[in-house]
Amino acid sequence: MDSLQDILARAMPQEPAEVRAIKRFIDERFHAPSSIGVHGNAITITVASAALANTLRMHLPELQAAADTTKRLVFRIG
Repeated sequence: MDSLQDILARAMPQEPAEVRAIKRFIDERFHAPSSIGVHGNAITITVASAALANTLRMHLPELQAAADTTKRLVFRIG
């Protein structure tokens, strides 16, 4: 019988396609790290600077199209 540690070690959680698309969009265009969280019908995007968060707000339609999502995008600075 496998132990819980063995089972969890084999489990490779996959991030949703929306998260990968948003991270790729930010990395390719702005070369900046980001943290993405999915919560119900909202996606929280955390970036390091207010300038980047506001720039992303201006690119919101492009970002939603790239992620192919209708979920609400929330920007945080952190």
